[in-house]
Amino acid sequence: MSNQLEIQSKKIELIQWLSTIEDIKLLNKIAEFIAQENKKDWWDELTVAEKESIEKGLSDAKEHKLNPHSKARDIYGKWL
Repeated sequence: MSNQLEIQSKKIELIQWLSTIEDIKLLNKIAEFIAQENKKDWWDELTVAEKESIEKGLSDAKEHKLNPHSKARDIYGKWL
């Protein structure tokens, strides 16, 4: 829970700081940074192993090689 508090605290801190900025160039740079961050595709951030794992899962789903939730609970229930 403290991580959520840290996040909320940091958001408030940034909002307060942004509200004091009077330099249009700095505000434009911040806006450009945000725009670039929003353009990133999460897929490009994954490792090769993560991409391969996702692709295998999608392939298994297409081939109906899935197990029901009840079976997964039986197998992994002791860790849940």
